[in-house]
Amino acid sequence: MDVLNPYRKRIDEIDDLIVDLLARRLGIVEEVAALKNARGIPAVLEDRVEEVRERCAARAEKQNLDPELVRRLYTVLICWCCDYEQQLMDQERDQESNKERA
Repeated sequence: MDVLNPYRKRIDEIDDLIVDLLARRLGIVEEVAALKNARGIPAVLEDRVEEVRERCAARAEKQNLDPELVRRLYTVLICWCCDYEQQLMDQERDQESNKERA
């Protein structure tokens, strides 16, 4: 189906941008995990989770996108990021604990 190739190429380019942006987001999550760990802030802050999800849903609606789709995508993304943050924080605490024992 050669007729679809130009569209597939454009979609692939957008998918590459999305992945690049996710990687940038994850880098910031890693920085936040270190800061939260140092200050005793929990990985999951429910009010922030809701704020981000709803802000993005409202932005989606302004772009004529289904806000429920964006809520669902962000629910998965935020959940994964919070789990990753917690994992990083746990690892850092374990490393600090091991240093103290040594």
